[in-house]
Amino acid sequence: MSTSFSDLVAASRDVARNPARLGKIERLAAALRPLAPDEIATAVAILSGGLRQGRVGLGWAAVAAAARADPGDGEAQLQLALDVDSAGEMEGGETRLTLVEVDQAFERIAGLEGRGAALARARLLTRLLRRATSDERDFVFRLLAGELRQGALGGLMEEAVAVAAAVPAEAIRHAAMLSGDLGAVARAALTGGRDALAQFSLRIFRPLKPMLAQTAEDLAAALERLGEAAFEFKLDGARVQVHRSGTDVRVFSRLLHDVTDAVPELVETVRALPAREMVLDGEVIALRPDGAPQPFQTTMRRFGRRLDVARLRDELPLTPFFFDLLAREGEDLFGSPARERFAALEAVAPSLLVPRIVTADEPEAQSFFERALAAGHEGVVAKALDAPYQAGRRGLGWLKIKPAHTLDLVVLAAEWGHGRRTGFLSNLHLGALDEEGGEFVMLGKTFKGMTDEMLAWQTHTLQELAVRREGNTVHVRPERVVEVAFSDVQESPHYPGGMALRFARIKRYRDDKPAREADSLATVRAIMAGERRRQAKAGPPP
Repeated sequence: MSTSFSDLVAASRDVARNPARLGKIERLAAALRPLAPDEIATAVAILSGGLRQGRVGLGWAAVAAAARADPGDGEAQLQLALDVDSAGEMEGGETRLTLVEVDQAFERIAGLEGRGAALARARLLTRLLRRATSDERDFVFRLLAGELRQGALGGLMEEAVAVAAAVPAEAIRHAAMLSGDLGAVARAALTGGRDALAQFSLRIFRPLKPMLAQTAEDLAAALERLGEAAFEFKLDGARVQVHRSGTDVRVFSRLLHDVTDAVPELVETVRALPAREMVLDGEVIALRPDGAPQPFQTTMRRFGRRLDVARLRDELPLTPFFFDLLAREGEDLFGSPARERFAALEAVAPSLLVPRIVTADEPEAQSFFERALAAGHEGVVAKALDAPYQAGRRGLGWLKIKPAHTLDLVVLAAEWGHGRRTGFLSNLHLGALDEEGGEFVMLGKTFKGMTDEMLAWQTHTLQELAVRREGNTVHVRPERVVEVAFSDVQESPHYPGGMALRFARIKRYRDDKPAREADSLATVRAIMAGERRRQAKAGPPP
């Protein structure tokens, strides 16, 4: 018997109401245990706040129109009758909506393309919601708007899958890291136990999510946390993961998109390396004739087009810098200590390494940091020498240090501007990820640092992400990441996180970074704590 969609809605509601991490995990596990195999991946995605199909092309206008089509309203019912082609498809309001039916509906919606697709998607959504209860409709609206806010992030869901399947959590995390698909891992674990997880291994041409870095307040803090560490130039380029098997080379972006065709010079460079099979992690960057880095947006021009690749290659040649080796000649290395991976990388690509030193000495680290800045780079990344490669995670093994505070935050809303900015969405509401609660928590607003081109672009883009409007404010799905520079962090009762950024300004949009990789609330708290320590060490002003 198929699982009722209302059962999943009830589980989500219970998870949102339960403040305890263990309570959330137990409730999620209870929801997963009775599922049929073909329901598991769908339930994992939905209970994590998304759809198995990813984005399905339903904008704010379509969702809002469906929300206004209240089945209890006579005028709305008349409009629905006019909109829906077949009267037979309007029947069935008495039957319970199943999880499989919801998944199938979104599969059809996601598959629509071409002329008339937007209207067809809206009609399919309306048909689905005609059969839903009021609680189910509200759930779907919030799911599509990115506002489910139930606190079930991927890490929490991994633990729930482990509890439901009676499998160690580390085994689930390892399989999810290798596959990039927690739904598939959950299905294997719940139907076949731990033995079924053996199918998930590092495979050439199936990219891993990149390991991420946390922010350290300064070099001293990084050394205190890591001890002797590797320090590398922090480049402001495009993250790439390169897979090679024989003469076949494929390149994947930070978002795991295949971008091989856009970077022929990188393919040629890796094809010339001595290893026959390997997986490299690094960045490519466009350099000026004097060797200084071009701005990030300039480098990204190489990835925005499928045409004119040869011309762009001549105008903006890309230089690769590799900093990790995840596999070589059939041997997985990502679980090995960083020092061993670095040595293996040097053996296969000695001329393509990112500049790096290994030290426990702060003056030496400071000198290297100044070299990075003098060369035009962002700063440095400190890496623990004994740490494994934690794909898709922002662990403590990598710490980024920059000369000025910057954070990658998510746009939660925007306000219409005044004066010269009338007609533009200008003042951005910025949020950091609360990894414990699973929500984005607002830290402040800013309208500074925006060019006219950025204002025009964000006005168009943010309206497409709108989920509701309150007076002068447009609230949006939390999908767009911006890099924000600021002077410091201070306590503030005006924002939910109890903190606010001072003198914040927008540096750029991070189109290469998904919202779940934004900086966390814990990172912001660490910056504020570091400011306090420095102030205490400096003593009161004279």
